[in-house]
Amino acid sequence: MQVAIFGAAGQLGVELVREFTARSHQVHSFRRADVDITETSQLEAKLASLEIDLVLNSAAYNKVDIAETEPQVAYAVNGLAVRNLAVVCRQLDARLVHFSTDYVFDGTAGRPYREDDPVRPISAYGVSKLAGEFYAQAYSDSALVLRTSGVFGPAGVGTAGGNFIESMLRLASKGGPLRIVNDHIASPTFAPELARVTAELVERGETGVFHAGGGQPISWFDYAAKIFRQANLSPELKPTNEREYRTAARRPKYSALENWRLNKTGILPMISLDEQIQWYFSLRKA
Repeated sequence: MQVAIFGAAGQLGVELVREFTARSHQVHSFRRADVDITETSQLEAKLASLEIDLVLNSAAYNKVDIAETEPQVAYAVNGLAVRNLAVVCRQLDARLVHFSTDYVFDGTAGRPYREDDPVRPISAYGVSKLAGEFYAQAYSDSALVLRTSGVFGPAGVGTAGGNFIESMLRLASKGGPLRIVNDHIASPTFAPELARVTAELVERGETGVFHAGGGQPISWFDYAAKIFRQANLSPELKPTNEREYRTAARRPKYSALENWRLNKTGILPMISLDEQIQWYFSLRKA
């Protein structure tokens, strides 16, 4: 297939390029500087010339707290730009794969969310990502939407935003106790595994909404403890909570994802979180 990947410089985008190239597809990767996905005319001109069969959109505005003061910017990238991609895909008869987030839920269920659970975002970021889901499916009958959680990959070592592992290592290097929230539960997801699952879903022709989280519900505090064990570090960890650690944006307290539809396909499940972290550190050293 002729495959266009947007957000190719990000942690997930890098792995999508690698995975689809390894599967012998012709990959065209686009970074933010290459094309503005908020401009329909740019998108159409770029993709039409390449006779694209498949579009993978891992580009996103992911500044959760800043989105509270600039919701229009978040909505333009996470919502309206997805509409642009879906419209162009429909015109070119191409498939669209869009990546969404666990933040489309409010976190009150107290258990991992399934695909058919009601959505109720509680932040500007979450609203913008949910809008992207709706646009993808409204304009493209063959769209595949993958919700994921806490993505981390080796490209995070060199990107400005980094990831949770890099943040923990950076904080540990400064010394002193680390206060990590223990009352928020997610399902961290290793980018290479997410890319593999994406490719297999695409090759099976799957459509609709799938959850593709890392598979293990875990608090950020316990996640940090796992990271430091793998890194052979022993910083002083102190649990804190949402009340003590205030942020501009509200976050769902329990947003782990249950990969219910994914498990029904027979695709090999993602490896365990311990194995994901171990693999991350081996790639990081390399």
